[in-house]
Amino acid sequence: MGIVYGLAPHTFCILFIVLSVLGATAGTSLLRRFLYIPYLFQIIVGLSLVFATISAVLYLRRNGLLSMPGVRFKWKYLSLLYGTTVGINLLFFLVVFPLVANADFQPPAASAVVASTQGVSANAGAVTLQVNIPCSGHAPLIMDELRKVDGITGVRYQFPNSFQVTYDTSKLTVQKILAIDVFKEFPARVK
Repeated sequence: MGIVYGLAPHTFCILFIVLSVLGATAGTSLLRRFLYIPYLFQIIVGLSLVFATISAVLYLRRNGLLSMPGVRFKWKYLSLLYGTTVGINLLFFLVVFPLVANADFQPPAASAVVASTQGVSANAGAVTLQVNIPCSGHAPLIMDELRKVDGITGVRYQFPNSFQVTYDTSKLTVQKILAIDVFKEFPARVK
């Protein structure tokens, strides 16, 4: 059950990623609002622990062990429940979200065109941005917003909060990139 309680609060982040991959822009625009919630990381971890605690209380009560001696008797179960809950959260924040942020979901033909045109332009510029995101689950949101900007040719995420952005200097400046709406909510600076 710890796995379920670890996954449940990440539902909006998971759906945002899945809908982004599928190209369902209406769905991602609805879920995008949840990713703009301040302190979402702390809220998600807190929700995971609340769900695990509710489960633990129900389990102990159902078995007639809702007392300190009962908690001591079932310490292994409770340790496993809370351990898997925290472990799932860490797995998402440290492994899954960073990997998904840099995954290339373009069709093979589009990837080949992008790869063949990168590095050709004499107007290519690059900047590394440090963005004040609460967790790596917000990286796909930042990357999605950056990719929408005409003139940005590539974005790569580096854990915990760095984004390598390549852009066409004839269309954009670093100041214009830093003025993107998403950076009003999640401030960015040049690293």
